[in-house]
Amino acid sequence: MEDPNPAATSPRRLAVLISGAGTNLQALIDAQNTSTLPDTRIVLVLSNRKNARGLIRASTALPPIPTAYLGLQPFIKSNPGKTREDYDVEVARIVLRAKPDAVVCAGWMHIVSEGFLDVFKGTRVLEGEEVLAREVPVINIHPALFGQFDGAHAVERGFEAFQKGEVDELGVMVHRVVKEVDRGEPLIQRRVEVVKGEAIEAYEERLHKVEWEIIVEATRIVLDEVQPPLSSDGSS
Repeated sequence: MEDPNPAATSPRRLAVLISGAGTNLQALIDAQNTSTLPDTRIVLVLSNRKNARGLIRASTALPPIPTAYLGLQPFIKSNPGKTREDYDVEVARIVLRAKPDAVVCAGWMHIVSEGFLDVFKGTRVLEGEEVLAREVPVINIHPALFGQFDGAHAVERGFEAFQKGEVDELGVMVHRVVKEVDRGEPLIQRRVEVVKGEAIEAYEERLHKVEWEIIVEATRIVLDEVQPPLSSDGSS
């Protein structure tokens, strides 16, 4: 009997970009091929920091997940005349070769350029690489509500603002990545309880637990949008 859904036999492929401990990555590792993130395999974890603990999480997973490292400064130093945008395009090339169906920035502490995004939109074809059959979504987790605390140190800035009475709620979101920092369409936003006078560590603990939930939920949303996977034999 013919399989009514041949694409289902080909797992959705996920690339994850990290810079640090990789706790959000761990949530994705734990969720892959479970009911929360079915038919999904992480095919690459790339870090811009050589000693990122997330690389160890990936390499010691069962089965091990392929990893890659490319740091901005070492890249610039070993490629005189190259720019930050050239670095972003090289990151895109490494990720592209893993043939992901979606890319998740899970604590990726580097603002991606438009050149990186154009590769995954399919509007820029890299020399020597295949032409994409369709756009590959790129999403990012950010520890603030939409429009609240864009950019770096959002947790600390938000917590301080709440304690000063400048804002009355805090939260976290997963959004589509666009060239404007943290301004892409939110896929999921969730408020996180914060208490006057508490230590920031107590707030961070609650925040991280919410992050681990919504990064999985948002990843499933974008993977469900892009069926069938690029890795399947069926047409896109």
